[in-house]
Amino acid sequence: MSSHAKHALTCALIRSNPKFQNLARRRARLAWALSGLVLALYYSFIMLVAFAPGWLHLPLYAGSNLSLGLPLGAALILLCWLLTLWYVRSANLHFDTLSAQILEESQV
Repeated sequence: MSSHAKHALTCALIRSNPKFQNLARRRARLAWALSGLVLALYYSFIMLVAFAPGWLHLPLYAGSNLSLGLPLGAALILLCWLLTLWYVRSANLHFDTLSAQILEESQV
C-alpha cells in the first residue's frame, strides 16, 4: 500500500470515529462560546466609550487621579487572557488526550 493510500485510509478512519466527531463538536462549541464572550465584552466596552465617556472619566475613588476607564480596560484585557488560558488548559487536558486516543485507534 502506498503512503498516500495509507494516509487517506487513516484520515477516513479518523473522520468516521465517533470520538473525533465528539472532539470536533466540543472544541468548536468552546471556541465559539469563548469567541462570542470576548466579542461581547470588547463590543460592550466600545459602546461604553462611545455612549458614556463621562462615566469612564470619573475618578476611581475620591481624590484619585486615576479614572474608571483605565482599570476597566486593563480588567478587560486580563479577562481575555484568562479566557485564553482556559481554552489552552482545556485543550491540553481534554482535547489533546482525546486526539491521542483517536490517533492510536486509527493506526493502519
